[in-house]
Amino acid sequence: MNNTTTGTSPEALRASMVAHVKQAGHARNQAVEEALSEIPRHRFVPAATAEDAYANKAVITKRAEDGSALSCASVPTVVAMQLDQLDVQPGNRVLEIGAGTGYNAALLARLTGPGGEVTTVDIDDEVTFGAREALDGNGFPDVRVIARDGSLGAQEHAPYDRIILTVGAFDLPPAWWSQLAPGGRLVVPLRWRGQTRSVAFVREGDRLRSDSVQLCGFVPMIGQDSELSGHLDSDGLVTLYWDGDQDISLDRLDRILATPKTAAWSGVTVGNSEPFDGVWLRMTGTEPGTCRIAADPAAVEAGLATPAIPSRSPALVEKDSLAYFTFRRLDDGGKQRSELGAIGHGPTGDELAERLSDQIRAWGSARTADPVITAYPADTPDEQIGSAHIVDKRHSRLVVSLPVVQGAS
Repeated sequence: MNNTTTGTSPEALRASMVAHVKQAGHARNQAVEEALSEIPRHRFVPAATAEDAYANKAVITKRAEDGSALSCASVPTVVAMQLDQLDVQPGNRVLEIGAGTGYNAALLARLTGPGGEVTTVDIDDEVTFGAREALDGNGFPDVRVIARDGSLGAQEHAPYDRIILTVGAFDLPPAWWSQLAPGGRLVVPLRWRGQTRSVAFVREGDRLRSDSVQLCGFVPMIGQDSELSGHLDSDGLVTLYWDGDQDISLDRLDRILATPKTAAWSGVTVGNSEPFDGVWLRMTGTEPGTCRIAADPAAVEAGLATPAIPSRSPALVEKDSLAYFTFRRLDDGGKQRSELGAIGHGPTGDELAERLSDQIRAWGSARTADPVITAYPADTPDEQIGSAHIVDKRHSRLVVSLPVVQGAS
C-alpha cells in the first residue's frame, strides 16, 4: 500500500517532525538531526499515511491476536532520544536488537557512515523480512538483518562499539556483555520494579555504568519477562505487579484494600505539566518492596484504589501491608497544583505511607538529580557491589544510586 497525504508533502512533514523532536529537547547531536532529516520514515511504514508516519506517535506494524503490539516504528522523539544516548561515531560497529521496520537501522547506518557496520536482529522472521525489503528499497543493502533471538546478539560480527535495543528488556543477557567492546555503549529500555527506563550504559571492565537514564515505554522482548502479577480484590479491578526476586505474596495481601486506609502527605507539590516519575526511580534504589499498582476506572470511581496514574503507579509492599503513590488537588489562588503523597493499608500501612512520602520529599529537593544505574554480572558477590539495595535478575544485578538530599520542596 502506498502512503497517502492530505496535501502536505512528505518532505514538509519530515521537517515538521524534526522541528518537534528538537523542541522536545532531543536530536542534540547534529548528526542525529541530519539523519532524521534525510531518512524517509514514511517509506519504512508504507501502510500508514504520510501524516501518521511523521506524527509523534508509534506506528504499529504487527499485532498479536489479543491486539497487543508485536512490532512498530517507535515514537520519533523516543528514537531521537535513544540515538542521542547511543552517541554513534563514524566507523562504529553497531548491533541493534529489534529490527522493527528497518527505519532505525537506516538511521544507524547513516550515523556510522560507509566505514562502519550495522547489524540488526529480530526473533520474528516476518519482521526481519519486512526490514530487509525496506532497507534494500531505500539504499541500505549493506545493513545486516538476522532472524534470531535477540538475547543471543550476533557473535559472528562482534565486538560492537555500540549496542541498542528498540524492544523492552527485563534483563541483560551475557551475550550483550561479551559482545560489547571495552568502553562501548549499550542503550537498553530496561524494566525493573514495574517501570521502564532507557538506560545508556558504558562498559567499565566487568560492569556497566549509566550516564543517561530516560523514561520510556517499548514493546517487550519476547521470552524475557520475569514480572509477576495478581489481583488485590475479588473483582479483579486492582492489580499488583512485582519482580521475581521480591518477597511479595498475594496470600499475605488478601483483602488488603478492604482494610482502613491512612493518607500521608509530603508537602511536595507539582503543576499540571510537571513530571514526577523520578519518585518511582528513587524508590527502586532505596525500598526493596517497590512495585507497580494498576487500578481500573471502576476501582478509582468507587474509591477502592486511587493511584496518581491509575494504569501505572509505584507501590510499596512489606509483608502484609501496602502503600501506593497518590496526589490531591490544591486550591492555590487559581494555580492548578497537586500535592503528592501516599495511601497505606494493612497493619503497617501508615508506616509504609510515611516512608513513601519520605521518598517524595527527597525527590522534591533534587528533582533534576541524575541517577546512576550500575549493572554487574549475576555472579558478582555482594561485598564487591557494596550496596544495601540490589535488584537481582537472572543474568545481572542492578544498583540505583541517587544523591541523598535533606529537606522538602
